[in-house]
Amino acid sequence: MSLNTQKEDFSYAYIYAVASSMGYSLQAATRRLDDSGIDATITVPGKINSKCLPRFDVQIKSTSRNILKDESIKFRLTAKNYDELRENDPFVPQLLIVVLIPEDVNNWLSQTEESLCLKRCAYWLSLRGRPPLDEQSTITIEIPRQNIFSPNALKTIMERIAAGENL
Repeated sequence: MSLNTQKEDFSYAYIYAVASSMGYSLQAATRRLDDSGIDATITVPGKINSKCLPRFDVQIKSTSRNILKDESIKFRLTAKNYDELRENDPFVPQLLIVVLIPEDVNNWLSQTEESLCLKRCAYWLSLRGRPPLDEQSTITIEIPRQNIFSPNALKTIMERIAAGENL
């Protein structure tokens, strides 16, 4: 298995762990949806308030590069991925999740009889409504470090979606 495939699988495991800790479902996308920039869908299997099955699509990226800055992470995104995520009025909300992974595969997780620790951290961002690019092939986006993809953040995201708020 290539290192990039390992990083991709690890990223899905990280996001799956967060979603499952909330009782939410993570459904990996089909190849056709993946070609459209959707890697997975996270769904509440039930209701939040009166809204049934709130959900959002995610594009998942991972990196072992050092992109942490004081207030944000700076991640380079292709114009194709940026355009897919900046849709102003998507039927299903879309988020970018970037999983930071240690460079050394041996440091990706640690385990004892008491815990399984996945290393490092994931961050989320909505690019909804962002302006188009001017003939650029890539763009560096900033994700606030406070946007940690955690169980509490996921719950808040789903509550906002159920309330009809834009992310």
